[in-house]
Parts: sequence; C-alpha cells; structure tokens
Amino acid sequence: MTRAIHRPSSARGTAHHGWLDARHTFSFADYYDRDHQGFRALRVLNEDRIAPGRGFGMHPHRDMEIVTYVVAGTLAHRDSLGNAGEIGPGQVQAMSAGTGVTHSEVNPDPDAPVHLLQIWIHPDRAGHAPRYAEWRPAGIAGPLTLVASPDGADGSCAIHADARMYVGHLASGTALAHPASSARGYWVQLIAGAMRVNGVPLAIGDGLALEHTDTTDFVAGVDAHFLLFDLA
Repeated sequence: MTRAIHRPSSARGTAHHGWLDARHTFSFADYYDRDHQGFRALRVLNEDRIAPGRGFGMHPHRDMEIVTYVVAGTLAHRDSLGNAGEIGPGQVQAMSAGTGVTHSEVNPDPDAPVHLLQIWIHPDRAGHAPRYAEWRPAGIAGPLTLVASPDGADGSCAIHADARMYVGHLASGTALAHPASSARGYWVQLIAGAMRVNGVPLAIGDGLALEHTDTTDFVAGVDAHFLLFDLA
C-alpha cells in the first residue's frame, strides 16, 4: 500500500536574518523538529531568498553532497578547490564535500535577490575526494529533466549517492506518469503552480513523500514547476 506524507509549506521552519529569508523542510540550524530530520538520504531541503550583494561567506563542509538549484536571480560560487563561477535560473551546481571543502555562495547582483533551493544528500560513504560540477540546460527540456545522478547520466551532475534529482515543468491541465519502484522513496517539492501527485493536492512550497508505490502520477492544475527526488 502506498505511503504518502504531505509536508505543507506553512509547516516548514523559518529563518529571517535580514539578508536571508529561509524555509526549512527538515531540521536545520536553529530549527529543530524531531519528526522531520530528513527523508531517506535527503537530509536538507531549504528554500532560500538572499538579498542583493549578500550571501554565505567561506565556510567548511565534509561528507555531504550539496546540490543547489536556482529559481530566479544569480548565485556566485567559490571554493577551496579553485572553482569559481555563476549560475542562473534553471541551473544546478553540485558539490561533493567529501574529505573537506570550504566554499562561499553569494548573490553578486546589487539590485535583485536570488531565489534558490539548497539540498543536502547523504553520500554513499564517507571519505570521497571533493569535487564540483554544474548543470546547464542544453536546449528545450521535457516535462522531467534529470539534473543529478550517481553516474552523471544524460549530462547530469554526478553525485556520490544512490539518488536522482529531476526538475519538472508541467503545463496546466497536463499529466505525467513517471515509473517508480516500491523499494525506493520519492520526494516531490513544488516550487510554483499547483498540482496533484498520486492524488494528493500540492500548493506552492508543499512537499510530498511517497513510498511503496510503482508510479508517480502528476496532474498540473496550474503550470507546475517542481523537483522530484528518487532515493534508495
């Protein structure tokens, strides 16, 4: 029997730091919820809005796969491996912190905020060598586009985890059936629009966990923009 857990946007933790407005799906920093510590390998799912010219200064991480998806605006990355660059709307960066890396994530625009989703995924083991990758759409994407995967399939960012991350775009009134395995778990995070997933209605900012299902069925009520995680 399918197990579905709806995580409404209004139930998420919040953080307001003047330069940063954040929503935490799972426990993070000063927000603690013993019932929401993550879902399978998915540990952090934050929706952040960073003020112009501000951001996260250089800070360390280790043994975590960190994936960032930009919804609007520009994000500038710099790390101790020598990587530096900017990504914009619809683009992804993936950093394997591994044995240790220091990095910064800053909004370089002096006028406009940046809206992004910050994702942390537990790696398949500790001690990987740190690495960095970016994904940028090569053309018109379909309704579901793979952007991160264990093997870098279809030009996606390679991560050290049995997890796949898709970006979804579904026009109003259209449907999509994506195959699933009852042995895996699926998390859907709605960024914009409205839709039903396996019959459960989702509004902007809502999340949905699915287990013991052999399909993920999406029906958009309003043009839907979302993330789908396929997790061991």
